[in-house]
Amino acid sequence: MPIYEYECQKCQHRKEVLQKMSDAPVTMCDQCQTPSMKKLISSAGFRLKGAGWYETDFKSSGQKNLAKSE
Repeated sequence: MPIYEYECQKCQHRKEVLQKMSDAPVTMCDQCQTPSMKKLISSAGFRLKGAGWYETDFKSSGQKNLAKSE
């Protein structure tokens, strides 16, 4: 399940919520008790970097690429 970040538009209280993609968005603020929470767009907590397992694993020693060129 993804973690969503919310911020109250009235008191700027922020919180993270673990919820399903199909769940309704959080609207009620825990701090000021008003329905003014808005979902924020934030970056992912990880980055996929490098050549990947398919490039570096399961190759013979002299092989440059898994697909053979002709």
